[in-house]
Amino acid sequence: MAKPPILTLTDITLSFGGNPVFDALGMTVQENDRVCLVGRNGSGKSTLMKVIAGLIEPDQGNIFLRPGQKVGYMDQHPDLSAYDTLGDYARSEIDPIDTYKVDIIAEGLKLNLEAPPKTASGGERRRAALVKIMAEEPELMLLDEPTNHLDIEAIQWLEAELRQTKKAFILISHDRAFLRNLTRATLWVDRGKVHQNPKGFEAFEDWRDKKYDEEDQQRHKLNRLIKSEARWAVEGISARRKRNQGRVRRLLDLKDERSGQIKRQGAAAMEFADSPKSGKLVVDINNISKTFEDKNIVNNLSIKVTRGERIALVGPNGIGKTTVLNILTGILEPDTGTVKLGVNLLTAIFDQNRSALKPEQTLWESLTEDKDLGVSGKNDQIMVRGKPKHVVGYLKEFLFDENQARGPVSVLSGGEKARLLLSRIMARESNLLVMDEPTNDLDVETLDLLQEILDSYDGTVLLVSHDRDFLDRVATTTLAFEGNGKVIPYAGGWSDYQSQKKLRYSDTNQTKDIKKKSRKNNSLASNPNNKVSITFAQLDRLGKLPNLIERNEKEIAKLEEFLSQENLFNDYPEKFQKATDGLIERHEVLANLENEWIELESLSQEV
Repeated sequence: MAKPPILTLTDITLSFGGNPVFDALGMTVQENDRVCLVGRNGSGKSTLMKVIAGLIEPDQGNIFLRPGQKVGYMDQHPDLSAYDTLGDYARSEIDPIDTYKVDIIAEGLKLNLEAPPKTASGGERRRAALVKIMAEEPELMLLDEPTNHLDIEAIQWLEAELRQTKKAFILISHDRAFLRNLTRATLWVDRGKVHQNPKGFEAFEDWRDKKYDEEDQQRHKLNRLIKSEARWAVEGISARRKRNQGRVRRLLDLKDERSGQIKRQGAAAMEFADSPKSGKLVVDINNISKTFEDKNIVNNLSIKVTRGERIALVGPNGIGKTTVLNILTGILEPDTGTVKLGVNLLTAIFDQNRSALKPEQTLWESLTEDKDLGVSGKNDQIMVRGKPKHVVGYLKEFLFDENQARGPVSVLSGGEKARLLLSRIMARESNLLVMDEPTNDLDVETLDLLQEILDSYDGTVLLVSHDRDFLDRVATTTLAFEGNGKVIPYAGGWSDYQSQKKLRYSDTNQTKDIKKKSRKNNSLASNPNNKVSITFAQLDRLGKLPNLIERNEKEIAKLEEFLSQENLFNDYPEKFQKATDGLIERHEVLANLENEWIELESLSQEV
């Protein structure tokens, strides 16, 4: 006989004024359910978590928890004020005989249990909450952004633990790979409704798009019906006033139905300004080394970064990624080696601590009190991509409303702070974008948009991220921090790095055969200790050339399409000449890239 659900929600309604957060929500959670909870930032995902946990009382409806079952909630901002150490907090509700679980989980999540809460970072406090809930082992775990501030190694450890658990859980996360690998059902919060799908996150985007298509079709049918009824009202109501009051009421009801529909929230209007190009060479570092407090951060690293590349830095927290990022941008000097920065660099920085945002400022002040932007807090306009815009209008492009414009930064969610910081850096010119953990707290739709604008960004991107899916979508080269100062470049994103690393560390007797096979597939597998006729730098370049050739071909296609416009020469002779010169230049570049690829490919086959 099947057991009853762990948890049942019936007709849950909740509002904080205005449109309801939830309306007539019903759902059940069964044993061993693995559910992802998705939706736009601000849609109510965390609020629903708190309703399920019993931390927020709904306006209407019932919540039934099966007797003997426990629900655990991982708070993003836990209150640790009553505890001397993070370990004291994590063990606070654990049976003394089970406290060993806290130590095991903390080791997996790389948390120092002896750290005092007063000096702990937000990420450490969140990890303490994650250790606590996993050690308690409730029948239903509610995990709100558990992967934030975890490095990839810790995320993979957590993923393995959740994959083998017998407990039910509901996840909120921006990490696509994490959600795809773990979930078997989906709850989608959208404009006060919670839609349910018995499939995991892998199927979410197709399902969401289908729902949107059905909604658009229904709206179209409703608009046609209203138009038809309105035409009848104009043409025939005076002759049949008494007999057809029912149709008049029907028309009014249809209009009420349309006005009651909540419009879908659009995407943020994110784009980077067209900026002066940097030199072709952005950064050239040669044999750099850096040590902090006897810890070898990087040892004898050499790499050239050229315009248009997307370089991702990956590795465990604390291994030195931000240090090397600062060396690459000239903020920090290496102990040995040389760093040469290219010419005409305009740098914009998105830092993981959001330090450019001051909690006490309003959103308005955050945009208008910025020395780099050349504006003061008294202005009501900001220069955006060379044009003046009203502050409120610009904030609306990033999905903030007028009331939020005068509110403090401190009340914003993590995703809203990320959008605000993006609005600041996108208002200025840049051709070198430095992004340290940009994906934390962003919803799936905003991540999609960020990926698209990075793809079309004319400049160079230096990126630190622990989001495997995002790295695969964006990175053209990965700098892998493998410990003891070893930083190794690999072509492509995270998955490419993983496959090449396996080849690189495979059995030495098979290395030569594997190299030949991988190079046939345009891989960069290599063993820098072997003496070969092609250097590692040349192999690295060989892996990058196909992407550079493809990008150049796309630019040529765009220019040819632009030049094909009728009357372009007569109406805009300067634009025509500029595009023609650019097309000639790109054809020359393409020829050089193709010749270079042929030469390097020939060298690689000789190994």
